[in-house]
Amino acid sequence: MASSKMIKKMDYAFKRYIRLRDTKDGYFKCCSCGQLKPYALADGGHFINCRWMSVRWNETNVHAQCSSCNRFDEGNSAGYAIFMINKYGQKHVDYLLALKNQTAKWTDFELDILVKEYRVKYKALESNKLQCLT
Repeated sequence: MASSKMIKKMDYAFKRYIRLRDTKDGYFKCCSCGQLKPYALADGGHFINCRWMSVRWNETNVHAQCSSCNRFDEGNSAGYAIFMINKYGQKHVDYLLALKNQTAKWTDFELDILVKEYRVKYKALESNKLQCLT
């Protein structure tokens, strides 16, 4: 079973990558409300709540979301659902909803590997995308 320390490490590495992945020219479009905001205001928002470990770090379940929608509007689930259907289609949304019910038990070893993978993925995007932020 993964320790809370490793889960936090993975959350950080994964969400940092997601926020950068969804940024263009220093800005991101919130997946729920559609507003264009600066990269610094991006959260990694989950379509299906992160308490479901089987989809917590699924790249198609997490997107750049403004803090207003993510933290204060309970994820703006209606707007997020429209985004998901438009981006991936109903079949994929149904797949994620089914996947959330699968048991996922991560180990510290597995998460350590994933943390390293997401650090590499982030670095690959960083040189291209973060130039726009400075």
